[in-house]
Amino acid sequence: MVTDGGHNDVRVIAGRYRLEARLGRGGMGVVWRATDELLGRRVAVKELIQDDTLSAEEARGRRDRTLREARAVAQLRHPHIIVVHDVVEDGERPYIVMDLIDGGSLADRIAEQGPIGADEVARIGIALLGAVRAAHSAGVLHRDIKPANVLLERDGDGVVLTDFGIAQVAGATTLTETGSFVGSPEYTAPERMSGAHTGPESDLWSLGALLCTALSGESPFRRDSLGGILHAVVFADIRTPTEAEPLLPVVRGLLERDPERRLGAAEAERLLWAFRDTGRTPQAVASGYTPTQEDLPTRPRRPEEARSVPSRLGQEPPPAARERSTRGVLIAALLVAAMAGAGVSAAALLVNRDGGGGGSPGPSASRESVSASAGAGTGAGPSASTVPGSSVSPSPSSSSSLSASPSPSPSSSSSATASPASVDRPSAPSGYRVADDPAGFSLAVPEGFTRVPQGERVFYMSAGQTFRLGIKTAAPESGGPLGVMRRAAEEGPDTNPGYHDGRVTETTHAGDPAALWEFTWDGFSAAEGPRHTYDLCWEQGGRMYDVWVSAPVGKVREAREYFDVAVDTFVTG
Repeated sequence: MVTDGGHNDVRVIAGRYRLEARLGRGGMGVVWRATDELLGRRVAVKELIQDDTLSAEEARGRRDRTLREARAVAQLRHPHIIVVHDVVEDGERPYIVMDLIDGGSLADRIAEQGPIGADEVARIGIALLGAVRAAHSAGVLHRDIKPANVLLERDGDGVVLTDFGIAQVAGATTLTETGSFVGSPEYTAPERMSGAHTGPESDLWSLGALLCTALSGESPFRRDSLGGILHAVVFADIRTPTEAEPLLPVVRGLLERDPERRLGAAEAERLLWAFRDTGRTPQAVASGYTPTQEDLPTRPRRPEEARSVPSRLGQEPPPAARERSTRGVLIAALLVAAMAGAGVSAAALLVNRDGGGGGSPGPSASRESVSASAGAGTGAGPSASTVPGSSVSPSPSSSSSLSASPSPSPSSSSSATASPASVDRPSAPSGYRVADDPAGFSLAVPEGFTRVPQGERVFYMSAGQTFRLGIKTAAPESGGPLGVMRRAAEEGPDTNPGYHDGRVTETTHAGDPAALWEFTWDGFSAAEGPRHTYDLCWEQGGRMYDVWVSAPVGKVREAREYFDVAVDTFVTG
């Protein structure tokens, strides 16, 4: 390596990318200006920072998840999404090679020039909504939308969304494995603060906070402490600045705390186009938010004047059960805010708030039929090279001292028997429990999933068998995991009615040979309907392991999350 004695190091990675100047550094990665010496073009290269506090196994798992997410983003093609050209490893450290955008970030522009006019903010918002919609359609959640991750071309109108959490620890919450808060809580949706299951709606909240920041020059949730920010996000009255009035229906609609009532991306985009076309504050229609007079930012409202305004005109009140659920999420997040203000680790409260995997097994689920077992059994799972990073990914180990001891399962016929925690026992993310299976392995499964053994396979099923998580252990077979998956794919039409779009990819899992299979099929009955299956098969310690998840095609995002968590937490012994 050649160094200039300053902040710039000159070195070549993967035999072709010359790192020339450091452009920026975040909590998890460094971005370099570089030259692709093979093709003779300028690129940006993101380098994952090594964490010396992690064990070798933890570091390898983090690297594998990083590469999986990077490869997923590389499949996205949209004019307002950063182009990922390559994913390489050099010295066991991953690097992501991307387009080099000649210009600064939206955060830089706000810092240098202050608030941005409503028309320009609407233009930026339209571009970002297009990018977010494209990502969500491909099953990718950004999870870290903020002004620093939006690049503006210097000589043009280009708006590019970058940094899809590639260099962050994968997970549904913005928490590191050691419990410190990373990312930008000012742009994090309240449901993510609470550790609840999150989806595309969380990205839309972040976009709403971003638009508000661009219009006024400061995030509406900026406070002097982490506890203050958490409180502002999940509880305090959201007082939109005067500068946001031209785009108020969009800003307020996106900053709806209930994700089920939050303004959708398509309607937000329509409203922004309406403003650009007319220059007037747009009015929402039945599918969108319409502000009332009380919402206009003429003066700050006292807390007793605050009222709840539906984000979608004409929408029926949510069922009581959903209201209770929403309140529970916010109460949990409020406890986090209060504790964070008192100096308690946010990670201890969020990641392990449900007791570290000792939850109840939930409702019983009937056993799958023999034919269903055959269909789900050989697996199916998205390849690590194509499947977006999971929404939830547990930390390999937890530093929290607040986790409750695991509770034994009430019945071995309905769930796996829990054993005392050990250093090898995986941690369960919020909403999951650790299943110590009698078959000799442990993994995190969603709360409410019931254990159903079927011969050499073990299933963990949701109520009604909507989701089926299967595990199989066996002696190695000829051809290794790749051979096993290819043979299974050849038999796919015979074992899975309506089998189509099957794909097998050779990969590795924690450094061991692996193969991934993904396919869609018609299900075993008309009532069950079309399903999608994800499967990973790998060899480890002289045994072959197979983990798969099968789910309705309309629930592939949840299925992928369950699959990624199961694979990431799977341990033997």
